Amino acid sequence: MNAVLIALLVLPLLGAALTLAPVFGPDQAVAGRRALRLNSVLTGAVLLLSVVLAAGFDHGAPARMQATTDLDWIPALHVRFHLGVDGVSLPLIVLTALLTFLCALYSEKRLPDGEGVPSAQAFVGLFLLLEVGMLATFAVLDLILFFLSFEIVLIPMYFLIARWGSGARTPAANRFILYTLLGSAVMLLGFLLIGSKAGTFDMQALAAGHGNGLSHTTQVVAALAIMVGLAVKAPAWPLHSWLPDAHTAAPTVGSVLLAGVLLKMGTYGLVRVLLPVVPDGTATLAPYLGAFAAVGIVYGSLACLALALPSPATTLLSKRSAPSGSGAKGDLKRLIAYSSVGHMGFVLLGIASLTPVGVNGALFANIAHGLITGLLFFLVGAVKDRYGTADLDTLSGATGAALYGRAPRIGALLAFAAVASLGLPGLAGFWGELLAMFGAFDPAAGLSRPAFVTYMVLAGLGTLLTAAYLLIVVKRVCMGDPEQPAPVAEVPDLRPYEAVSWTPLAALTLVAGLWPALLLGLSDPAVKHLLGGG
Repeated sequence: MNAVLIALLVLPLLGAALTLAPVFGPDQAVAGRRALRLNSVLTGAVLLLSVVLAAGFDHGAPARMQATTDLDWIPALHVRFHLGVDGVSLPLIVLTALLTFLCALYSEKRLPDGEGVPSAQAFVGLFLLLEVGMLATFAVLDLILFFLSFEIVLIPMYFLIARWGSGARTPAANRFILYTLLGSAVMLLGFLLIGSKAGTFDMQALAAGHGNGLSHTTQVVAALAIMVGLAVKAPAWPLHSWLPDAHTAAPTVGSVLLAGVLLKMGTYGLVRVLLPVVPDGTATLAPYLGAFAAVGIVYGSLACLALALPSPATTLLSKRSAPSGSGAKGDLKRLIAYSSVGHMGFVLLGIASLTPVGVNGALFANIAHGLITGLLFFLVGAVKDRYGTADLDTLSGATGAALYGRAPRIGALLAFAAVASLGLPGLAGFWGELLAMFGAFDPAAGLSRPAFVTYMVLAGLGTLLTAAYLLIVVKRVCMGDPEQPAPVAEVPDLRPYEAVSWTPLAALTLVAGLWPALLLGLSDPAVKHLLGGG
């Protein structure tokens, strides 16, 4: 199984290198189609390998690192080439492989417009390099390798936004790279402090020590640096301001991977590094993390509510269709980006509780958010392709966009994703938020229960606000009079390649909601192991 895990990383890396070679032919159109087909084949093979890895995983011992490779890499610095998976990282690896494959299939038919040539080959090379970094982040067990994997991801995503995005893509890409690089620099300082004091960067050895040999001051300083660096990636309020611009400007597949995978890298690092390596420092800072998480939940929901409500210009035109271009306030991609701030707040709140219940809820919410928000960004991208805009006021006009009447399958999927995102019982979004709030209701010993109960109440208010803004979005986009003039003459319904790309996400959202033990059975033993010094 260690060969399977290595192949997961090597295969897309070789594919990215292949796009630099002149092997696709002189004709740019033909070369582009071949490169996109290679992208689908390689990401499909990676998904198959991840399924093989999951099937060969010993589900009776999910707390034990499996499929491990442990070799000296830079002996002078005590850096090792150490890979492995457990019940915490395995679901994230499978989710990453699935989302990248679905994005590759989607791009084969709907490649975003880019500048320069050869656009398709450059897109595929960056896309595969992005997959390498994302998968490696969840597979490496050395702090320096973890940092390097984080950095590998940033450059491809920067170019996907800056070159294949829309609107103010260059400022958005610049803001993305500046924020995330600064976060990485702060995180690296924490890693170096731990490595210098402990004499190793090996995450398993550090977790087994559970803070032994690190003074309380060292743990607090290291935990603060790592927490701030990872909070930028999550992103946690108030370090989130790069996210809405990046999502608004990014192409559809960029938004799917940014929300579905890149945000999870930050919260995964909190669980993998902070909880077992610097437990005393994490416990000291946990109340502050919980407070920021609770504020982020309410803030993100209020921001979404403000974007979802009709603008005054549209309200004044209530008896006739709003002219094209009116509003420009409630961009749907921007709204979903702010919703991610709120949803990731639940993840951070569960982690801050330092309890198995809360951390399991955080990990479950990670997977659920990747499935649901990935589906939402696919759907919003399709709406934008059809209408030429994602502005909610322009789409809905005076009566509503009437997707139920004009494109009923897309409308039904959008409504499904919205009710899943608001946490409807029976769908994936419910369990993670519920368990995170349970964790806050009864936090770990040494944490202030009144403070965390207050955070739980704020999180509960956030769930009500989430339901409010998502139902408003469904009303404005899906309902309305289909006989009224639309911004475009024709709205095609679900296309075959869209159905292939989106159906797995909708199906898994339902499966995870009805069978939560599928994920919790993997994560619970591993979480208890990490919290106990595993």
